[in-house]
Amino acid sequence: MSEPLKVIVSMIGLDGHTTGGEVVSMILRDAGIEVVYLGVNQTPEMIVSAAMQEDVDAIGISSHAANYSQIEELVQLLRTRGMDDVPVICGGNVPRHTADDLLAKGVASVVLPGASSEQIVHAVRSLARKRAA
Repeated sequence: MSEPLKVIVSMIGLDGHTTGGEVVSMILRDAGIEVVYLGVNQTPEMIVSAAMQEDVDAIGISSHAANYSQIEELVQLLRTRGMDDVPVICGGNVPRHTADDLLAKGVASVVLPGASSEQIVHAVRSLARKRAA
């Protein structure tokens, strides 16, 4: 039996909206995915450091604020640290035009408001890097 996927869920910067991240964490755990919940006030550097320490398969960012440049910085830091195989998946109240910009800058997926639990789990499972056997 293979190891379950392991995902970080966090908010970035000064985004203090926790409900989305907490709900997504529960959805993923219920689907058998291991979740490392970092919570609020995380910098891109803190998230990348945790991703390295925890050997995660994906990073989920719950975003309800205009902190999109920090999400782009997170993607860049992963690249410079040789972790560009760890996808960043964003969700929350992200305007559609901003979602397009984030995707163009390397975010793997943006899950928009109204997504079902199944859609969230599918996004994580289909994008997560595969763990070594």
